[in-house]
Amino acid sequence: MDKKLPISAYLVIGLLLFSLFFGGGNLIFPAYLGQLSGTNMWIAVAGFLVTGVGLPLLAIIAIGISGVDNVQPLAARVHPVYGIVYTVILYLTIGPFFALPRTGTVSYEIGIAPFIGEDNHFMKLLVYTILFFGISLWLSLNPSRIVDRIGKILSPLMLLFIAFIIIMSFVNPLGSQSAPQEGYDSAAFINGFLQGYNTLDALGGLAFGILIINSVKLYGQKSKKGIFTSVLKSGVIGVGLLALVYIFVAYIGSTSVTALGLADNGAPILSGASKHYMGSLGQILLAFIIIIACLTTSVGLTSACAAYFYKLAPKFSYKTYAIVFTLFSVCVANVGLSNLITFSTPVLLFLYPITIVLILLVLADSVFKGRRVVYVCTMASTLLMSFVEGIHGFDISLGGMDRILSKYVPFYELSMGWITFAIIGFIFGWIIARVTAEKTGETNILAEESKI
Repeated sequence: MDKKLPISAYLVIGLLLFSLFFGGGNLIFPAYLGQLSGTNMWIAVAGFLVTGVGLPLLAIIAIGISGVDNVQPLAARVHPVYGIVYTVILYLTIGPFFALPRTGTVSYEIGIAPFIGEDNHFMKLLVYTILFFGISLWLSLNPSRIVDRIGKILSPLMLLFIAFIIIMSFVNPLGSQSAPQEGYDSAAFINGFLQGYNTLDALGGLAFGILIINSVKLYGQKSKKGIFTSVLKSGVIGVGLLALVYIFVAYIGSTSVTALGLADNGAPILSGASKHYMGSLGQILLAFIIIIACLTTSVGLTSACAAYFYKLAPKFSYKTYAIVFTLFSVCVANVGLSNLITFSTPVLLFLYPITIVLILLVLADSVFKGRRVVYVCTMASTLLMSFVEGIHGFDISLGGMDRILSKYVPFYELSMGWITFAIIGFIFGWIIARVTAEKTGETNILAEESKI
C-alpha cells in the first residue's frame, strides 16, 4: 500500500525535478526569446512553456506510469529496432552532438568572454573548452559526491541571484519592451513553441525521468497510481519554478534591446543585465554560477551517455565512451554558441515531433489497449512530416511539394504539419486495431514486450 507523502517530500522531489532540468543553458533561450518577441513576449512565452515546461513533465509521467526504467522500451513499442535507433539518437542529441558541447560554449560566452575581449576568439574558446571538458571527464571517471553537493548549493544560489535580477528588472527596467522581430509579430506563440525545443528538456525527461521515479519510490510509492499522483504533485512544484524563471527572464530580454542591443543569442543579454544591475561584481557572480552549473550538467550528461552506450554495446568500456564523447564535444563546442544552436535546429525539428507523439501515445496507451499497430501507424505518419521539417531546418525548399502541403495540410506553414499527420496516423491505426483485434487475437503490447 502506498504511503501518504508529507508536503516536505513533494518539495524535495519538486526541487530535484527543477535542478534536473535547469542549467545555465536554459537561461539563454528565454532571454533571447524575450528580445525577439518584444511586446508579444507574453504570447511567445506561453508557447515556450508548452515545450520547455509541460512536455518534460509529461515525459516523466509517461516513464512513471509505463513501469519501464528507460526510454528504449517505450520507443520499442513501435518496433524493437526503432526503440534502439530512437534512443541512440536521443542520447547523442542530449550528449556529444548538442547539449554536452553547449555546456562548454554557454559557460564560455557568459563566464569568460565578457572579461577577455573578442580578439583571437577561436584560440581562447579552444583552450577553455579543453580545460572545461578535461575537468568534466575527470569527474565523470572519478565519481564522488562533490558534484551532488555542489548542485545542492548551487541551485539555491542561482535561484537567489536570478530572483534579485528579476526584482530589479521590475523596480528599474532596462528599458521598455521593444517591437517584435519578424515572425514574432504574427506567430509569436508558434515561434515560442518551437524555441522551446532548444531546451532539450522533453528529451532529457525521457532519458532521466527514472531518477524522479526512483525518488518517489523511495518515499514508499509503489503503485502506478501512487507514482503518477506523486510525480504530478511534485512536478507542479518543479515545473512551476521553472516556468517562473522562464517568464521573468523572457521579460528581462524583452526590455533589453535599447540598453544592450539585439544579440545573436541569450548569453550577452544575461551578462549585460547582470552588469547593469550589479556592476562587475554581478558579472563575476553570474560567471561563477554559470560555469559551475554547466560543469555539473556536463558531468551528468557524460556519465549518462557513456553508461547507456556501455550497456548497449559493452565491447568498449565506460571509460572509452566517456573519453570519445568528451573529445567529440570539444570539437563541436568550438563552432561557437550561435552556430551550435543553428546546427541543432534541423535535428530538433525532426526529433521533437516524434518525441511528443511518443509521449502522448504512452499516456493514452490504455485507450487503444496498447496495440502495436496504433504505435506503428501514428509514428510512421509523424516521421514523414518530421523528415520534411528537418529538411526545412536546413533552409531547403521542397518547391511544389511545399505548395501542395501548405494548401492541404493544416499548420504546415507554421512547422506544425506533423500534428495533422499524427492524428491521421492514429485514427488509421486505431481503425485497423479495432477491425483486426478479434481476427488476429493480438495481445496488449505490454505482453508482447515481455516476450522480446
